[in-house]
Amino acid sequence: MIRFNNDYSEGAHPRVLAKISETNFEQNDGYGVDRHCEAARAIIRGLCEAPEAEVQFLVGGTQANATILSALLKPYQGVVSAETGHIAVHESGAVEATGHKVLALPGVNGKLTAETVDAFCSGYFADETAEHMVMPAAVYISNPSEFGTIYSRAELEALRAVCDRWKLVLFLDGARLGYGLASPENDLDLPFLARVCDVFYIGGTKQGLLMGEAVVFRDASLARGFRNMMKRAGGMLAKGWLLGVQFEEMLRDGLYFDLAKEAVRLAMRLRGAFAEMGVPMLMESPTNQQFPILPNAALDILRAEFSFSTIQKIDEGRTAVRFCTSWATRAEDVETFIARVREVVG
Repeated sequence: MIRFNNDYSEGAHPRVLAKISETNFEQNDGYGVDRHCEAARAIIRGLCEAPEAEVQFLVGGTQANATILSALLKPYQGVVSAETGHIAVHESGAVEATGHKVLALPGVNGKLTAETVDAFCSGYFADETAEHMVMPAAVYISNPSEFGTIYSRAELEALRAVCDRWKLVLFLDGARLGYGLASPENDLDLPFLARVCDVFYIGGTKQGLLMGEAVVFRDASLARGFRNMMKRAGGMLAKGWLLGVQFEEMLRDGLYFDLAKEAVRLAMRLRGAFAEMGVPMLMESPTNQQFPILPNAALDILRAEFSFSTIQKIDEGRTAVRFCTSWATRAEDVETFIARVREVVG
């Protein structure tokens, strides 16, 4: 079985495993205050050109999203998200479990627009009964989105302006950030994100680490008490150096970005092959997630050899599915898959 159903089917890049093994018998301070976490923080601050940024490490994306938002929001406040946003549909109510409502709004190709957020906040703060409703206080976006689409600089600058107008925190979920930055259509970089977002994270779980997300606050004052919240939420890893070691190794010489670039290259190979075969796409994604619409009969055959995710039924005979490349995807597996699709679809 060749798996294209997600980008975390494998363990970790060999260099990461080797570094963990190399440091296995070191004695380190716990809870993320060790020399490896400090070294990783220094690398991240350098990459972001943000020497004053606060950097903390959490294990996974859902944990990061819930912990960050619970730390930033007051009890009566909620977070604005696209209705297809990960926190709205794929985290089993993790954010709501912290006591904060997800205020889901319509998106465009999986993304929130500044106009939609502005209109929502304008309506809320003009409502004389606003004190009876959950107050919007943060905006959640992910880059890439759930549909593999990415934000442009202009779109994020517009969202930043709206957040400034209504005094909202702008939070970017970066679980797949490397794949977004590696896209041929991308015009973002880490220094820009560190300037325009109040907080974002650099995903490791889906990009070659065993686990780990590096949370970056552009203003350390916004992170005041965050480690307390990490502990309260069960997110402060006792053996925190294991996260620091992994990020230190992955980021020290650009391996993180090289792996993401290759994953996106293979995804573009898939997209090109689907186009050559005349296969329509649910969404035009420029990242490692591709969403072809295929005949159900073909999918029944492909499922015997390949793993992929079902997204939505299009009509009686066709279904939109997702094929996801990763840091570990092999080019020969992509070619094997393309050849098989040509047999069953062509």
